Amino acid sequence: MVQLSPVPFDVQIGRMFRELEEKRSVFDLPAQRFVTAYPGRDLSVAFRDRRAATPFGPAAGPHTQMAQNIALSWLAGGRVIELKTVQVNDAIDVPRPCIDMATVGFNVEWSQELTVQQSLEEYVKGAMLIEMLKASGIGQGLSETVFDMSVGYDLAGIKSAKVQGFLEGMLDATAVVDRLRAKIPAPWKKFRDLPFPTRISDSLTLSTFHGCPPGEIEAIVTHLIGDVGLDVVVKLNPTLLGREAVDEILHGSLGYHDIVVPDRAFAEDAKWDEVVETTERLAAYASARGRGLGVKFSNTLVVENNRDFFPASEPVMYLSGPPLHPLAIALTARFRSVFGDRLPVSFSGGVDEGNFADTVGLGLKPVTVCSDFLKFAGYRKGWRYFAQLVKRMDAVGAKDIDVFVLKAHGQAEAALNDLGLSEERAAACRAALAGGDPRAAAGDAFAAWVSAARVRNSAVYAERAIADPRYSAEENATPPHKVGSTLMLFDCLACDKCIPVCPNDANFSFSIPLGDTQVERLTPTEGGWTVDVVGALSVVKPHQIGAFADVCNECGHCDIVCPEDGGPYKTKPLFFGSVAAFEAAPNRDGFFVEAGGGAVMHGRFGGEVVRVERNGARVRYSGEGFDVTFDPSDVAGSVSGAADAPVDLTRLRIMLPILDAVASPQAVNFVSAALKRGAP
Repeated sequence: MVQLSPVPFDVQIGRMFRELEEKRSVFDLPAQRFVTAYPGRDLSVAFRDRRAATPFGPAAGPHTQMAQNIALSWLAGGRVIELKTVQVNDAIDVPRPCIDMATVGFNVEWSQELTVQQSLEEYVKGAMLIEMLKASGIGQGLSETVFDMSVGYDLAGIKSAKVQGFLEGMLDATAVVDRLRAKIPAPWKKFRDLPFPTRISDSLTLSTFHGCPPGEIEAIVTHLIGDVGLDVVVKLNPTLLGREAVDEILHGSLGYHDIVVPDRAFAEDAKWDEVVETTERLAAYASARGRGLGVKFSNTLVVENNRDFFPASEPVMYLSGPPLHPLAIALTARFRSVFGDRLPVSFSGGVDEGNFADTVGLGLKPVTVCSDFLKFAGYRKGWRYFAQLVKRMDAVGAKDIDVFVLKAHGQAEAALNDLGLSEERAAACRAALAGGDPRAAAGDAFAAWVSAARVRNSAVYAERAIADPRYSAEENATPPHKVGSTLMLFDCLACDKCIPVCPNDANFSFSIPLGDTQVERLTPTEGGWTVDVVGALSVVKPHQIGAFADVCNECGHCDIVCPEDGGPYKTKPLFFGSVAAFEAAPNRDGFFVEAGGGAVMHGRFGGEVVRVERNGARVRYSGEGFDVTFDPSDVAGSVSGAADAPVDLTRLRIMLPILDAVASPQAVNFVSAALKRGAP
């Protein structure tokens, strides 16, 4: 199984700031796509007893697993960062590929792919990267950020020493922060004295997964609130709607007749009445202890694996994207019809730039995204979410989120009628809706007015979402276009679609010279060597794609968006971050570049390992049964060394331009950042 390997903290910092200075981007997100404050608008929301500068964030998933992902999510506007779910089993075998976003969204991955200790460190690193970005002047006016943990999936695992150690480390990360602080490279030593937060998170979204019984949910939440002292959000499943409602929405209204929810999904999941009763008890339990309880709608939906993308060994897959939106909104409306606005609701389910403002207008916080950021443009979409939100706010004359909630769905007057205010006060509120200050007009009734609007908005929008054709099977049936050509090691359409869609920023571009390079074969003789030209290496485009193996988990996602067949992660040059990582993956062809007296590169082709060392004008090329040295521009006149058999230089001719490209002073990627470690 492919293993993720966290990027060393000093390499991340060096890459981040050199890229920002030289390319005006961070981890391949252009600076013009960073989400910035909108003067005159307050986009902040309350999240428990904290303030978040926006109501937006990444859902627990691939966008919050590694430190660079967390920084990217923040730059894309996320201010409630829901960290990827941690569980006691940190050696899970995730099938490959595991993400299919060809049309809607399916996956077969479900928790962290790092060890629990690695996850803790990545989350702390992510928080520290954000603090360094803030100190550099990025994100001014949108600084308040909340980190929300996520754990699962049963009480025994959560009470294990491993997961309890993780929770304690997130509540007090002093030791990790101090250790990482010392690793900040000298060029950025000014950041070593920043007051990095050590209480990374004291709130948690419980991933109940699928089939978790209500008694287990209740026991976990009481432990997390009563014993650990956390505010808790319980993430619930779409199956709460019941078989009839799910089928009516999914099949009847939306037309996804090929998507089948197995009977066991309803049989094993908690039932609506059970969840209502459990939630009432937990709300009282949390209140008595001065902690917060909330719910999140929704988890993914378990469906039968009836496609040919995932391994046949997986009987089910998990649905996300457009069809999940009406389901999760219907569940939100149903919950609020029972609980009103007594409990805060966070949201995830098919969120995109077209419905983000609508969803924020329900007073959901945070509104989190995953699937849409896995589609074309990735994190670069974040700024469009906010452009649409602010456009909608301006259209109704709202300067803050609560006033927007009042006006977003046309329910302000009906919500006002729910309050039973005096005629005079109600008239003043109506007048304020037309062009005044609703907050001032309502006075101490403003919060109740907004609460009533949240409930009414949810019911109205639920009906709209189910009827909206944009969520239908017909509207989401077309996969990304394929042109019919097949990827090779070098050259492609150079569309760069694979770069922003990778949540880990594993894919990157580099440049090599155009043209044909002759390929020689060296044959040892009694008198020396014979050199024969046996072919040519042709490069027709200077712009090439590579992948950083340490953060590429072969999820298969870049293959979906690539217009050509073959998958960038399988065909393009793959670079390892250390010789240990290179040697630990004997079944993955690729390269490792190390710093030495010259530049040294290890390559693996079809499982066979070769080594190139460049020293000035000469190179040393070695492998099993040969070790030769020569000037690549004059092989016949300079070759020396030994070989047991003829040596084909095809692999050398492939490696040399790659080595020069990734080791170039102009290169900015994880490979070049590692080579520059310790540089002034």
